Parts: sequence; structure tokens; C-alpha cells
Amino acid sequence: MHRRLPSADQTHPFCYHWNVHTLNGGVSIKAVRFHDYGPASVLRYEDAPEPEPAAGEVLVRVRACGVNRLDLLVRAGETPVKPPLPHISGSEVAGEIMEMGPGASGYAPRQRVVIAPYLSDDRCEFCLAGQETTCIRGDILGLVSNGGYAEYVKAPVTHILPIPEGVAFADAAAMTLSAPTAWHMLLDKARVQPGETVLVLSAGSGVGSAAVQIARMAGAHVIATIGSEEKRRQTMDLGADDVINYTEVGDFSPVVRRLTGKRGVDVVVEHVGTDTWAQSLRSLARNGRLVSCGATSGGSGSVDIWTLFAKQLQVLGSYGGTRADLRQVLGAVGRGDLRPVIHQRMPLATAREAQEIVERREVFGKIVLEP
Repeated sequence: MHRRLPSADQTHPFCYHWNVHTLNGGVSIKAVRFHDYGPASVLRYEDAPEPEPAAGEVLVRVRACGVNRLDLLVRAGETPVKPPLPHISGSEVAGEIMEMGPGASGYAPRQRVVIAPYLSDDRCEFCLAGQETTCIRGDILGLVSNGGYAEYVKAPVTHILPIPEGVAFADAAAMTLSAPTAWHMLLDKARVQPGETVLVLSAGSGVGSAAVQIARMAGAHVIATIGSEEKRRQTMDLGADDVINYTEVGDFSPVVRRLTGKRGVDVVVEHVGTDTWAQSLRSLARNGRLVSCGATSGGSGSVDIWTLFAKQLQVLGSYGGTRADLRQVLGAVGRGDLRPVIHQRMPLATAREAQEIVERREVFGKIVLEP
């Protein structure tokens, strides 16, 4: 595909050739889109218009894109903000810089990069205070904006970060959304300290598999929950000290209290929601912190106010991860301190199947799509 240029000079630093597709007379790309909200069957692998980078934007050739539970919620129409249709999902992108829009600079042609998915405007009061994931006008790549289930995607140059030397595209993509989310929860919000005990729910998920490792890096004792015995050994290999199969025990809070000598844990990494909320609160020690980044099983949960103040508990909301968090994550991956957990690498055309695997909770870590 020939990049858009004012001339056909093949020496231009951003001029390359691939197979040329046309769509209504214009250049097109292959992408996975949905034209209606619904189950995974609404996903179509088809031709779509090639994105054109505007001022301050870059065009990235997608080499790998992680499949995230957010993709499923957007496709089902279950997010508070819904994108215009047809829509391309995909928040976790690793690839190469292919074209710079007007005013965009700082990167070389074919440079390997990731896109920081929380697209803040960098102008609101929260951004100016360094709280970019609280941005008033923020977006997530693949939420309202088109994402990485495509051969190409555009993004603000301010949200591009280089991939460390030696880190593969698939590994970088697998750590671009879930891992910074877990980093933000544990280190920025809950401020986990060495010697504390952390309970990580659903350790086989993207957030969970990263949180087990990050809590261990912070010097914590890690208790993790899993949904099948096949995931026990994998969770232990990530650094969990104790593993609870919640499908066998039902309410995991008595097991947590037994494992901690009736004390409870200092921090709970909660991203499940309604199904586990009460159990998570019961698992906390005095002065414990519950930090939540999601509600995949529902958004309703109650709090015993007496217990809240008598035990001096903290309930913390945590939304995504900042660019600083992503830099720290990529650095840890580059040093070998943090390991990407990839369940399977699949062709972009099989996005429907990939989402169905995630929906059935048959994943340990991440599925990565590769155009």
C-alpha cells in the first residue's frame, strides 16, 4: 500500500509499498468492524477506509493488538459512551510509525512503538495536575475512536511511546492496557508496601496476571483466585504464594482469612464487581484498601458502613494507567522483571473467535491479534 505523499518520490522517508486496495475510489485497509451492537457474530473482517492522520497525529502500521474485555463491552453496546458505527475496536496496539501528520514529530520512520490507550487532551484541570486518566474529555483507543483491529490506526503523537529494544510486538501489545491498569492500581492508588498481603482476583485475566507479578515485585505476599485448576500452576509460576479456586470454595473470604491467620489482606485488587464485591470487603484487614478498576459481573455493590469506619477501610477507584505507568511497565518488560502472558496469537481475521474465547473465560493472560 502506498502512503499518501505529495509526490511519488520513493526516497521519501515515509514512502512504502504494500498491496493496494481501493474502496469507493480511495485507499482501503483490512479491518474488523461491527455495524450493529450485539454478540461476537456482528464482527466483520472487511475493507475499511485507511485512516488519515490529522495535525499532531501519526499513522501506525499495526503489528499486534491485544484483545481486551473492553472490546467485548463496546461491541455489545454495554459501555456508557458508545462509538459511532461502523466501529473498529482494539485498545492495545504495537506497531511501526508509517506517516506523520502536520506538526507531529519526534519519531523516525518504521520506529517500533506502542500507543498509550488513554487518550487525554492534556489541557483540562486533571491533566494539568498529572491525572490524565481522569481527563474530562478523555477517550480510550477503540472506545469512541477507532482502534487497532486493523492494518493501520491513527493516534496523537503525544500518546506514542517507543518499544524497548528486544521486546517483541506481541509482548508489547499484551502489556499496553491491562498491565498499566494493574500498575496504577497497586503502586499509584493502593501504594502497596513490602511485607503486605495482596489478594488478586481472577489471576488468569490480563489485569490479574499483571497484578500478581507487580504485587510480587513490590515485595508483597500474593494470594490469587482462579476459576479452574488448569490455571493454578500458571498462577504460581507468576509469583502467587497461595491460590484459591473460587469455583470450588464459593465464598473465598473465609479461605483468605484462614490463610492470613484471621487477619485479612492489606489490599484487594477488585475488577470483577457484583459477584465478588462483598467477599472482597470481608477479606480486608483493618486499615485495608480495596482498589477497583472494573465491574465485569455488574456494577452494584453494597458497603456495611459500620465495618467501613470501624475497621478504617479504604475503597479506591482506579481508572486505567497513565503514560508514566506504561513507560514503567515497558521498562520492566525490557529488563525481564515483568513477563507478558500471552495465551494465544491469532490472525486479525479471527477476531470473532478470539472474543468468544475471552467471553468463555478460557484465557490465561492475553490473546493477541496480528494483521
